[in-house]
Amino acid sequence: MERIALFIDGANVYAAAKRLGWNFDHRKILEYFRGYGTLHNAFYYTAVPLPLDDKQKRFIDALTYMGYTVRTRPLRESTDEHGDTHRRASLDIEIVTDLLTTEGRFDTAVLLTGDGDFERPVEVLRARGKRVVVASIPEMTSYELRNAADEYVDLGTIREHVERPGYRLPSEQRSADNRPYYVTAPLMENDER
Repeated sequence: MERIALFIDGANVYAAAKRLGWNFDHRKILEYFRGYGTLHNAFYYTAVPLPLDDKQKRFIDALTYMGYTVRTRPLRESTDEHGDTHRRASLDIEIVTDLLTTEGRFDTAVLLTGDGDFERPVEVLRARGKRVVVASIPEMTSYELRNAADEYVDLGTIREHVERPGYRLPSEQRSADNRPYYVTAPLMENDER
């Protein structure tokens, strides 16, 4: 049976959910892609505010409990020349590192992102005999990445298998000091709605 590894770009998946207007159930994502073979590992990459917010901590704990290996990076804050504050973190290096260092343990990599920065690592994996599936939504998937993959899955077409029904996306979240921050994860069931 084919060995599968799942790599989820949390920020990209969250942005896709906002665009689609419905949210993903990360347990169902595991179950759906487990149908491709034997799931070796599942990685989830997300940026976190510092200090770590309680809701974000509960989300990370829930992912870990489900079986994900969670990789985090702190959000970095910068101010541009207009005085606008931006918060961001890039986990691309972590994703590429895990893709390449665990390649001996999987036959197929399932990459949930549309980010074109992954085109070259996908090409490298394919050159080494690995199968690569990219899953995202068309309007957020670079042509180059889609072209580099063996298979493309439009997340909108598998909604019935991966949606968290009845769940509203959270509106803009705010930190304890009332500053908005970038949220890459949905609230958990026991969180306030």
